Amino acid sequence: MKKMFALSIMLLCFAAICFAAVNSFDGRWSGTLKTDDAQYPLLYNFKIDGDKLTGTVRGPHGDLPLLDGEVHGAEFSFMVNLEKMHLLHTGKFYADSVSLNIECNDAKAHAVLTRVTDMASR
Repeated sequence: MKKMFALSIMLLCFAAICFAAVNSFDGRWSGTLKTDDAQYPLLYNFKIDGDKLTGTVRGPHGDLPLLDGEVHGAEFSFMVNLEKMHLLHTGKFYADSVSLNIECNDAKAHAVLTRVTDMASR
């Protein structure tokens, strides 16, 4: 009985730590999308509420909303509509960065985002 109680407490602590880690990804993250012929600065503002991911991305076309966002552990996905293109974003949160994959039709791109600190935004 004591072992079962201790195991239950450990699992609850682990779940709380995981929940806190995912929620700590709220905020602004920046990176650069590199293509064959250009580089585009990106700024994502993530908001996580349970397993829902919302927010915006700022790119060359202004601020666009994140649509149908989901979080499953450290992995996430969402859509961004840019004119008539539907950009699927998938990725993973890490301690100090975000790995981001972007797909549109047959084209694929990858970017790494880092947290924007108050000092970096001044």
